Amino acid sequence: MADLITVDDPDDPRLRDYTGLTDVELRRKREPAEGLFIAEGEKVIRRAKDAGYEMRSMLLSAKWVDVMRDVIDELPAPVYAVSPELAERVTGYHVHRGALASMQRKPLPTSDELLASARRIVVMESVNDHTNIGAIFRSAAALGMDAVLLSPDCADPLYRRSVKVSMGAVFSVPYARLESWPRGLETVREAGYKLLALTPDEKASDIDDAAPHRLDRVALMLGAEGDGLSTQALVAADEWVRIPMAHGVDSLNVGAAAAVAFYAVATGRPTA
Repeated sequence: MADLITVDDPDDPRLRDYTGLTDVELRRKREPAEGLFIAEGEKVIRRAKDAGYEMRSMLLSAKWVDVMRDVIDELPAPVYAVSPELAERVTGYHVHRGALASMQRKPLPTSDELLASARRIVVMESVNDHTNIGAIFRSAAALGMDAVLLSPDCADPLYRRSVKVSMGAVFSVPYARLESWPRGLETVREAGYKLLALTPDEKASDIDDAAPHRLDRVALMLGAEGDGLSTQALVAADEWVRIPMAHGVDSLNVGAAAAVAFYAVATGRPTA
């Protein structure tokens, strides 16, 4: 059973995992280095626990203690009960959901391990917006993608904003980082995947014509918001595919485009 500890000093060293959560540069470097990530909100905390992540501690406002009582009673991690005002001073923002947990990261699988067991994978290049990362993972989980591969410069899927936007879907879709880019794409091809580059370029085939749902193994490549896939990534692809657009719209946000494309990969009816 966890200890319930009331804390009234924002500088208490026991709250160090939660300090400066709005400092993106600090947290982006610190969290992977220290092997932790932050789960926010009851549902996300429960999903992290159910996915097998070890809890380091929880930070709760008083009204959330009873809501999280079963988790508190089950886990041996300390639970810090604080006022909303103190939580804001520690984290740097108003913690609307009133519940935070510091979780221990697990070792990532290798890209070879994921490629050996998956059939339909997402490959992201330079997607460094945490909201987009979270949205893509949520769609990948909902629409049956098996795994995600990230270029070395993609944002951290376990950053607090990514986890929150994904509603914990980052815990259910396995992911790995490719060690080199774009050379790592050759490893994907050698594992039997057809590389489909999603691009609004007019030279691309309509994604329904490409019929990705009929392929034995498919890797759908997504680029960053605005810039899209790099020239090197497009050259490395086996085929370019696009989502047909109407009303003069030339492209979608990468999160929205990913959801449409994942549906095409799963069912072959992207625009029906």
